[in-house]
Amino acid sequence: MRRVLLGAVALGGLATFGAWQAISQQQVPVEAVPSDEQAGAPALAPSGDTESESANSSASAPPSTPVTEKIPDKPLVTEGTPMGERVAVLGLINKRNGESRDVTLRPGQAIRIGDVVLRLRACETTAPWEDQKLTGAFVQTDVRGRDGAWRRVFSGWLFRESPSLNAVEDPVYDVWPKSCTMVHPDIGPDTVRISGSIAPPSSAKKSGADQPAAAPATAAPPAAPAATPSATSNSAT
Repeated sequence: MRRVLLGAVALGGLATFGAWQAISQQQVPVEAVPSDEQAGAPALAPSGDTESESANSSASAPPSTPVTEKIPDKPLVTEGTPMGERVAVLGLINKRNGESRDVTLRPGQAIRIGDVVLRLRACETTAPWEDQKLTGAFVQTDVRGRDGAWRRVFSGWLFRESPSLNAVEDPVYDVWPKSCTMVHPDIGPDTVRISGSIAPPSSAKKSGADQPAAAPATAAPPAAPAATPSATSNSAT
């Protein structure tokens, strides 16, 4: 009898456990959790779609046009600056008090500063293409003495680069040129103009006429003469 009761109790417990497990499986749903690689990785489009999108974007973009800046041609100067339009700057110093100043004059003008009068007759500079650079001015200097009389102490060319070539011989004043503003012509009567462009040297092979002639072949030395019968008999005897 006890065995029967124990078997019934065991069967009831097994049935109750199976029913509870079935109920728990029905009530608790299982959710799928994505992995870290799947959550962080962006979605990849097919290769065909990417190529079509890039082709559409390149087709819709307007074509780029190169921007070229045209440099205006500088006109050639055919005539130099006339003498009356040139501007010279002269330096003047008083040796007694050490006072110095710059004087700006045009050819034909004169200025009086105290007891000295400066008169500019001409000014000149060498052309840019010349090797020796010189700046000269033809100056006339008049100085008033203690007796009130004016005398000319200098009349001639003064050069900035060679002050010792011509100097104003006066114990009080000294004069020298500093600059001469003028323009030299770019072309003249002896200028040869070249029209067109210079063609580059051709890379084609030279023809036979243009190639240097080959050196003549040297002639072979003549062969030694054969011995005559008489000479052979004489040698035998």
